[in-house]
Amino acid sequence: MVWCPDWPVAAAVADHREAGFELAEHHPVAVVDAGRVVACSQLARAEGVRRGQRRRDAQSCCPELVVVPHDPARDVRVFEPVVAAVTELAAGVEVVLPGVCAMAARGPASHLGGEAAAAERLVDHLATCCEVEAQVGIADGVFAATLAARAGVLVAPGDTAAFLAELDVRVLARPELVGLLRRLGIRTLGAFAALPAGDVLARFGFDAGYAHRLAAGREQRLLAPRSLPPELSVTAEFDDPVARVDTAAFLARTLAERLHERLSGHGLATTRLTIVAETDHAETRERTWRHDGLLGPAEIADRVRWQLEGWLTGPVRPTAGITALRLVPDGLVEHAGFQRRLWGDQENGRDEARRSVAHLQGLLGPSGVLTPVLGGGRSPAEIPRQIPWGDERVPASPAPWPGRLPMPAPADIPPPGAATDAVVLAADGVPVGVTGRQQITAAPARVSVGTGPAAAVLSWAGPWPVEERWWQPGEARRAARIQVALADGRALLLVLADGRWRVEASYD
Repeated sequence: MVWCPDWPVAAAVADHREAGFELAEHHPVAVVDAGRVVACSQLARAEGVRRGQRRRDAQSCCPELVVVPHDPARDVRVFEPVVAAVTELAAGVEVVLPGVCAMAARGPASHLGGEAAAAERLVDHLATCCEVEAQVGIADGVFAATLAARAGVLVAPGDTAAFLAELDVRVLARPELVGLLRRLGIRTLGAFAALPAGDVLARFGFDAGYAHRLAAGREQRLLAPRSLPPELSVTAEFDDPVARVDTAAFLARTLAERLHERLSGHGLATTRLTIVAETDHAETRERTWRHDGLLGPAEIADRVRWQLEGWLTGPVRPTAGITALRLVPDGLVEHAGFQRRLWGDQENGRDEARRSVAHLQGLLGPSGVLTPVLGGGRSPAEIPRQIPWGDERVPASPAPWPGRLPMPAPADIPPPGAATDAVVLAADGVPVGVTGRQQITAAPARVSVGTGPAAAVLSWAGPWPVEERWWQPGEARRAARIQVALADGRALLLVLADGRWRVEASYD
């Protein structure tokens, strides 16, 4: 198993470097998704930043933290050259997650002088070819090998259960199950593995039974890959070669649903997926993805989309568009979990919602159903942009945008037509302004919005001046923003432009 530490951070740094924007190595960096930290650099951890931490909490303990939005497609695109470098030394490489790939240890060990020599050779090769820091771990099974790679250890054959026994149950990455186990006093994988397998399956369900096998180091016995019936593979051929990411994303969803329906019809589920693409110039690209659980339609679609984007936008691109795409399921297990429950389930609800939105889009056209995505800009109203549902949700620009507001971001933007004019007064009743040198004339004391009553200002911050398009006299714009917390519980972002104050956004 090859593991690249803090891969979302490493991918973000590499992506910004390619775009011409350097993330300084001496600055702490965190990758954030849905307001929480999903990965952070070593410098950020030294300042107290942790995975799962809220964004504002991370910034409070590390004010100089550089925050980058999470982008799974970017992680896969930047990881593709790393996987290609690993395949130069080992055959049968399977991608587990961006930043993690697996292969059988026997092949590299046999021609590189043993497991330890092979691990050292892989680490040196990635550092030389890709300038990537990596760790290699060896154990029985993908789950144990991943944990071994994180620890940088080579577990001897037959010692996997002993290696796992002392690890915390949190490594199972199943929050609900982990919380329940810890409330029962079960804190290590060894204690969990000591429970009777039948009781775990009956009390906690199929996924917990699978986790119990992982904790005991018996992963491969559960999967029991079967021979692949040829009719389970799904293939799509295209008259017009596919070279655009948005088209590839649409095809990924369609093909994933076809594969899921075919597997469900046989009562099967897959834990591995091979994606094969052929181009108009007879080129063939192939990559295998592995999952520690069962791949549902959403997981299949995500991996196909990520991989296609990695091929189409990566540094080593095919010389022509894709004319055929094939999905080959592997690691098949008999599984009835895809059957509909008596009272329905959440996955079915998501599928129905997707079908409803797709139906609306078919009636109204591609631009009739929009979804927001973050883009470039300085004001809260400029940053979100609307794109057709189903298109790639890629931020518009990685540029730093000087004059942009510091985090946290506002929660609400007033709708068009709302009363947003505001009056900002100092303690002596004089209106507050901003000088030509971008200095506030007096501390804000009271704020009134529209025809509402004035509220006392408990605290304020700013101003944040911005001067845009100064080189175009007809388009030049100067503005200054301040944040105020009011006695009535509101927290507002106010902007002064064209001689008047208005409410631009509000905070929770």
